[in-house]
Amino acid sequence: MNFTLNSKRVFSLSLILTLAISTVRTANAQKEVDATKKDTIMEIAFIMFDDYETLDVFGPAEIFGRLVDRYSIKFYSLEGGIISNRHKVPIMTEKLDAMGVPPEIVVIPGGMGTRKEVDNLPLIERIKELSQASDYVLTVCTGSALLAKSGLLDGKKATSNKRAFSWVASQNTRVNWDKSARWAIDGKYYTSSGVSAGMDMSLGFLADRHGIDFARKVAKEIEYHWIENKDNDSFVAE
Repeated sequence: MNFTLNSKRVFSLSLILTLAISTVRTANAQKEVDATKKDTIMEIAFIMFDDYETLDVFGPAEIFGRLVDRYSIKFYSLEGGIISNRHKVPIMTEKLDAMGVPPEIVVIPGGMGTRKEVDNLPLIERIKELSQASDYVLTVCTGSALLAKSGLLDGKKATSNKRAFSWVASQNTRVNWDKSARWAIDGKYYTSSGVSAGMDMSLGFLADRHGIDFARKVAKEIEYHWIENKDNDSFVAE
C-alpha cells in the first residue's frame, strides 16, 4: 500500500515538474519569437527640415507605412519639434540627439529647404553619422545634395531632381551624377530624381528586399502606376 502511495506521489511530482519545464520552455520560445519579430521590423528615420517637399516625405511614408509588420516610421530634426514647409504641412519631430539606437534606414527628402541646409554643418554631420551607422540610406529629390555634402557619395553613382540637377551636382563634383536615372543604387545608397520619383525608388527598394511581385502588390494597393525602370527618367536634367 505504501509503495503504491509513494509511486503516485513520485508520479505527481514528476508530472508537475514536467509541466513546469514545459511552461518555461514555451515562455522562452515565445520570447524568442517576439524578439525575432521585433528584429524584423526596420525603423525608417526621416530627417526633416523646414521647407521640405511634401511628396518627398509622404510618398515614401505612404508606401512603407502600409507595411507595419516590416517597417516603422519616425520623424527627426536637428532641434526636434514642429517642422513645416511652404505648403503649410506641419510634422512633429523628435530631436536627432535624442535618438537611441541608429535606425536601419535613413530617408532624406528634398525641397527648397535644402538650399539652406547644405550649409548647416551640424545637420550634415548628423546625416553623415546616421548614414554610416544605418543599413540603407534613401534620398529623394534634392535630398541627395545633403548626403553628397557629407562626402559619403564620393565616387558613387547618384541622381537627383532633374530641374535642380546642376545645383545639386555643384555641391560635390566627386559624385558620379547620373543625369538619366529615375533612381540610382550604389551599395546601400538609393538616390531618386524629383518628388514623385521617391515613390518609384521606394517601391524599387521593396522589390530589391522582398521581390518584384511584393512591390507590385503594394503599388496596386495604392493605385499607383509604378515606373519600374530605374535607369530611364522621362524628365531631362537641366
